Amino acid sequence: MKTNPSQYTITAALPYTNGPIHIGHLAGVYVPADIYARYQRLQQRDVAFICGSDEHGVAIPMRAKKEGVSPQEIIDKYHTLIKDSFEEFGISFDNYSRTSSPVHHETASNFFRKMYEEGHFTEQVTEQLYDEEAQQFLADRFVVGTCPKCGYEESYGDQCERCGTSHNATDLIDPKSTITGDVPVLKETKHWFLPLDQYEGFLKEWILKDHKKDWKLNVYGQCKSWIDDGLRPRAVTRDLDWGIPVPVEGAEGKVLYVWFDAPIGYISSTKEWAEREGKDWEQYWKDEDTKLLHFIGKDNIVFHCIIFPSMLKAEGSYVLPDNVPANEFMNLEGNKISTSKNWAVWLHEYLKEFPNQQDVLRYVLTANAPETKDNDFTWADFQARNNNELVAIFGNFINRVVVLTHKYYDGEIPTPGNFAGIDVQTLKELAAYPDVIASSIERYRFREAQQQLMNVARLGNKYLADEEPWKTIKTDEERTKTVMFTALQIATALAVLSEPFLPFTSTKLKQILNIDSDAFNNLSWNTITSSSPSEGEVAAPSLEGSAVGGDVSLLPPGHTINKADLLFSKIEDETISQQLEKLKKTKMDNAAEKEIAKNIVPQKETIQFDDFTKLDMRIGTIIEAEKMPKADRLLVLKVDTGIDTRTIVSGIAESFSPEEIIGKKVTVLVNLAPRKLRGVESQGMILMTETADGKLRFVNPDGEDIENGAAIN
Repeated sequence: MKTNPSQYTITAALPYTNGPIHIGHLAGVYVPADIYARYQRLQQRDVAFICGSDEHGVAIPMRAKKEGVSPQEIIDKYHTLIKDSFEEFGISFDNYSRTSSPVHHETASNFFRKMYEEGHFTEQVTEQLYDEEAQQFLADRFVVGTCPKCGYEESYGDQCERCGTSHNATDLIDPKSTITGDVPVLKETKHWFLPLDQYEGFLKEWILKDHKKDWKLNVYGQCKSWIDDGLRPRAVTRDLDWGIPVPVEGAEGKVLYVWFDAPIGYISSTKEWAEREGKDWEQYWKDEDTKLLHFIGKDNIVFHCIIFPSMLKAEGSYVLPDNVPANEFMNLEGNKISTSKNWAVWLHEYLKEFPNQQDVLRYVLTANAPETKDNDFTWADFQARNNNELVAIFGNFINRVVVLTHKYYDGEIPTPGNFAGIDVQTLKELAAYPDVIASSIERYRFREAQQQLMNVARLGNKYLADEEPWKTIKTDEERTKTVMFTALQIATALAVLSEPFLPFTSTKLKQILNIDSDAFNNLSWNTITSSSPSEGEVAAPSLEGSAVGGDVSLLPPGHTINKADLLFSKIEDETISQQLEKLKKTKMDNAAEKEIAKNIVPQKETIQFDDFTKLDMRIGTIIEAEKMPKADRLLVLKVDTGIDTRTIVSGIAESFSPEEIIGKKVTVLVNLAPRKLRGVESQGMILMTETADGKLRFVNPDGEDIENGAAIN
């Protein structure tokens, strides 16, 4: 673990551009990464906070097929939506790129080519799953089946979403193609593999020995499980037409596997940023004094801790990750977030429905951060934390301090008199918080760090409640000045300390306190830790930004603050009810779709075109109908088929009475071999369909004027 790095390279997992961002992504990756990056910048450290859209995942062409558009249209649509949402939400990336960019294609191709030329890959002809009807190999998300580890029946070909295990598509039990639904066959194909087994020694030394104490238990444990199970070669190429072409001869029709190409996106995004800012990108990836950190979800641990480090080790010129602080999953109202089932709180929708309330969501997601286990987001908790904590504690303290300062001193910071013991003690407690919060952030305990931030607001509320300046203003004006001066120092500390967690609130509070000008450039995280005054010490009135009784003044006497403006607003029950109704509708829609799916008859065995041409289907009219004696389900029909009038026995009596179907236009299979039913020869079949509740319906021709005998081709 690097303790005094020269620069920080902070990466956040590249989101797939096949859909919007939801709260699970935010809680697991982007909010904690942003807190860490903002904190390091406040420490005046050299930070490159890097991300971008992952545009080569198999899920993208799948989404494109579903929407009937090209993959390029999908990535352009969602890249813009994701990037704009991140920006509006306040995720402070130094660069947000995309893996479809020329710089990324070049970087990934050069990375592969160097490893290839230096012999770091093995070439293998293996059997892969192949969909004969679609005439393509089934990579990753194009195949589902039963997970070989946990038995989950809807595992993808590359990873099980239930247990998080990564595997190959050929490991699945009872695999099926997501394209056609067919059972795939095995077919030989040639690919290049990264021989992970050759890196076991390196990984054991680097992870199991060097990072046993400083990596999170969930990350270390998953890595250890993988290594103990024995590493096997992993394909770095795929048979697909979407992605970066494999840049060697004999690789036509093959692309780089997305989990080889995607993490290189961090490097190419850094290159893009460095060129724009006039920096040297290699300093952030190849300098041994660089601290490289990957913020990810637990489903990406193996790729960032096993595969990508092995790639970096093989390439030979890059630093390795110092830490990979992966989080567990965030659930929603007791159920797993599911993009396919629309069970999510989508960021772009939240931003529209809760305007100017980005920090509320940031606060709640951090308060419930799934740092050590899966956690749950509920709208009731969202409302309670906003109303009972942000409004009632943080906002209430700031509002009281600012209102009283304007009421007593026309907004001017008063010059304090003698500091009493309670004042000194309060300022000493205040001075301790930056280090406490910093310690939690440096250990990736963001939930704990935010709790300490709220304790600063609690300190301020308690101080005001104990000292009661609204009472002392009537009896001891000098004492009131000292109390208000002290309270204003706490308010100023909150403006600084809240920036990593609540950046919009921090900006607004700085504007209220009028400290967003050049005169306060020296106001930083570390100035809060300056020494406190001694009891009985008196402040000098001409300090103007320097210390009071030492180095404790954050807001100097004589400085004027602006009028009060509410930092947070109460969220009403009606607003929460609307969100719960929205989820209720989603649940009902999913249940209805599931019920419909249950009643849909699976596709029958594939036939050839010649088989279809043997069917002779004609339009006819029912001219007579009567019930079959002693048979509840059968009707005996006389049907004019245009070529003759024939008898057809049909099992539709439970859905129709004889009287209501006389004169009905129907579709008839006329060349079906005759068959006797209860002594009556049936000379064809009426085409029917069935509703979800089991009621039969005629497959009617389009229009009642179609003449009998018209053929259906």
